[in-house]
Amino acid sequence: MILEHKGINIFYTDKGKGNAIVLLHGFLENSTMWDAFIPTLSKKNRVICIDLLGHGKTDCLGYIHTMELMAEMVEAVLKHLKIRRSTFIGHSMGGYVSLAFAEKNPDALKGLCLMNSTASADSPEKKKNRDRAIVAVKQNHKAFIRMGISNLFRPKNRTIFSEKIKLLKKEALKTPLQGIVAALEGMKIREDREVLLHFTPFKKMLIVSKRDPVLDYDALISQAKNSDVKLVEFPDGHMSFIENESDSLQSIMHFIENM
Repeated sequence: MILEHKGINIFYTDKGKGNAIVLLHGFLENSTMWDAFIPTLSKKNRVICIDLLGHGKTDCLGYIHTMELMAEMVEAVLKHLKIRRSTFIGHSMGGYVSLAFAEKNPDALKGLCLMNSTASADSPEKKKNRDRAIVAVKQNHKAFIRMGISNLFRPKNRTIFSEKIKLLKKEALKTPLQGIVAALEGMKIREDREVLLHFTPFKKMLIVSKRDPVLDYDALISQAKNSDVKLVEFPDGHMSFIENESDSLQSIMHFIENM
């Protein structure tokens, strides 16, 4: 479905009935990443998948897509659907957007699951890496995508999930250059929101992977310390929705059912 927002088109899907579950994809992904999860989740829930700015079938909105700008777009979709309270599941960048939404609308959330994501801001080193990525993207965005997607998986899983990686790359290659750069710029300047893991009323869960090449495992564990955040650990890489598909789905189902 399409919603017009600030002069652009936002694409989303809306399946099932019951408690609202909002699924937000990561960088270079789109709402199709959740295809394996939707049939199970939508049996007892209303599942909303949204293509974030400059990804999938959603248009770009300027040179920098801040996490706040993306959260505002998500808010517009939920308002249009007359959904007051929901549970957010955000993978990677989708988690950053979920946190930005939660900061502004804490009472609109029943729960928040960060899947291979973090509540902390980019370190100075990570910001430099984002700048390098922007240069690389502008030089050859197709090469950047092809190499970048494979590197998100645990090395041994690159062979095991080679067919799924091909599909991921195919979807990622649909992302326009402007959308890639705008997301990198937005992630680079996002705020630290670790405080939300400690002082918010809704349920929280972190799905972390021991060999995640993007996020520091120990830093994620320390984020959850001395909080009521449920911690789920997997042995693989950044793409737990593929590398640990059934266990990820089971963890999410358990999280939702125990609201």
